[in-house]
Amino acid sequence: MIVEIDDIDYLLPEVSIAQTPIEPRDAARLLVDQGSRLPLHRCIADIGEFLKSGDLLVVNDTRVMPARLKLHRATGGAVEVLLLEPQSAGNRQWEALIRPGGKMRVGEELYSDDGVPLLEVGKRTPAGDTFIVVILAVDAIQMLEVHGEIPLPPYITTPLIDQERYQTVYATHLGSAAAPTAGLHFTARLLQELGDNGIEIAMVDLTVGLDTFSPISVENPLDHKIHSEAYAVSAETLDRCRAARRVIAVGTTATRALESAATTGNMRGRSTLFITPGYDWKIVDLMITNFHLPKTTLLLMIEAFIGKRWRTLYGHALEEKYRFLSFGDAMLLDRHIP
Repeated sequence: MIVEIDDIDYLLPEVSIAQTPIEPRDAARLLVDQGSRLPLHRCIADIGEFLKSGDLLVVNDTRVMPARLKLHRATGGAVEVLLLEPQSAGNRQWEALIRPGGKMRVGEELYSDDGVPLLEVGKRTPAGDTFIVVILAVDAIQMLEVHGEIPLPPYITTPLIDQERYQTVYATHLGSAAAPTAGLHFTARLLQELGDNGIEIAMVDLTVGLDTFSPISVENPLDHKIHSEAYAVSAETLDRCRAARRVIAVGTTATRALESAATTGNMRGRSTLFITPGYDWKIVDLMITNFHLPKTTLLLMIEAFIGKRWRTLYGHALEEKYRFLSFGDAMLLDRHIP
């Protein structure tokens, strides 16, 4: 299948990018895919209207680290470091984005505002766009709690008052550089209501990494080199998926974790699964997902899921003033609807 970069491009007005989370969480709007018919306009609190007893809702229980560090070089120049994933036991070595990173030297130390050396810069990774850094503190996680910030995406410029609003209510496994944002809409009460109506909940874990920040820059999107992300899906969860009436994945990350396990047969590891149009879906029937940036692998996944009608749905959402991206509204997509 031929895919061009224009196939996953659209005009996103800046005014459509949500800057703050809505309250309460489940008041976010929900655009419900109806195939060739006009979509329905609801809110997340109404999601149970479209789910049935025997359905399985699968969520990603990863938790976002305070992984952004604002540091400076010995020369005084400001540097921002985003820790992505640990590369060694004990969390001493990490893959990291460094901005600006063009003149970084191997062995250079980076300092906190009070002059404490926190990181040592290592070599660039084979991909060339990240570095290996060494944490100089004894306890890396404690260092992040003291000096780090929750790494909101660069398109969010309004300060976040409550840091927990960039965490899902079920976030457990600390490790991600970004939130699985479709899950931000769910409340404990809504999950309880769904459970009371026979809709089961299952957890997977996928560490949200670099591709969240990396738009596709090549003319042929299929030539894009996707970064790997750590995932874990229990055998029990996969068995429950196969026994369920339907599997509803909350977000593209839960989707990628499930499809990675089903495709490779490996319950945990590093996913390099690049879901593009023509992909043979194995587990996920419906997907709850936010509206994504143009020219991203996430839009390729959405097109693989429902075809080119994503563009019509995005058009409706923009016309109806839905809120886009991480703190924005959501869609309920069904790949079985023609």
